[in-house]
Amino acid sequence: PFGYELCARRLRPGEAADLDLSAWRVAGVGAETIHPEVLRRFAEALQPSGFDAKAFLACYGMAECSLAVSFSRLDCGITEDRIDAHELATTGLAVPVAEEAETSRPSNTFVDCGIPLPDFEVQIRDEAGNQLPERHSGSIFLRGPSVMSGYFQDPASTQASLSPDGWLDTGDIGYRVGEQIIVTGRRKDLIIINGRNIWPHDIEYLAQQQPEVRPGDCLAFSAPGPSGQEITVMVVQCRENEPAKRFDLVRRLGAAVRSELGIDCHVELVPLHTLPRTSSGKLSRSKARQNFIASLPQENSAKAKIPAQDPQAGKRSVA
Repeated sequence: PFGYELCARRLRPGEAADLDLSAWRVAGVGAETIHPEVLRRFAEALQPSGFDAKAFLACYGMAECSLAVSFSRLDCGITEDRIDAHELATTGLAVPVAEEAETSRPSNTFVDCGIPLPDFEVQIRDEAGNQLPERHSGSIFLRGPSVMSGYFQDPASTQASLSPDGWLDTGDIGYRVGEQIIVTGRRKDLIIINGRNIWPHDIEYLAQQQPEVRPGDCLAFSAPGPSGQEITVMVVQCRENEPAKRFDLVRRLGAAVRSELGIDCHVELVPLHTLPRTSSGKLSRSKARQNFIASLPQENSAKAKIPAQDPQAGKRSVA
């Protein structure tokens, strides 16, 4: 999805009319959580080129399944599922909210990733391994003809994720609506604050709405706070050097998270090319979390005092 976001941002006024995308039948989208707003902006920006939003095809896959698990239907575009965010965060239930409904409660919108490929079995399970019914969020397990036999020369990881009868623990969280699979995020990335489940990509998406923050410039995660409790942290790569402007960005980021998600967020601005990546080039929240904790005073990182907001801070600005 970030690729579509980047294209829409980089496109200059009038450029779309010089392109011809009318023959683009399938615009696949997957690999990470899909924000439908990103795709709508892309479709609107490229409409003068003849791009048809019905070309979008959401999918779900992973290397361990070589590669696809599910596809949505051709020529239908994106199907969205708007649900009550409070219910999902506190009870794990994906309670639908009508698009036209007026409500003061926050909502999440997830994209339907389609139905499993032939001969694939998909189950949503709770922490005890019990299969959950429709619209109950849990861990996604699957079994099928293209699931790996194991991780190369890593029997411990294989045993941890793959059962003897072929069920793969994907590490993803999601729910089912009929046969459709809806993926909400990675289990290891889930932020739990005061009993609520917060998705880091929701925080990162809010950050990217600020004009200074580009796709791939932000990572969110939880870390030990001053009293040992988990806090929410947002690390943002910043191109701005003027202290007052950096301070204003930190303020706006914190206010956006507080307004949309109802939680406080520690914001830290870092230089470009600071956010860590995996060997495949993807941004790594777990490594960013390790780096953040390592940067805290070492006498007791679990109780370390987090730096206060400072408009005169140099390369690091935090709130």
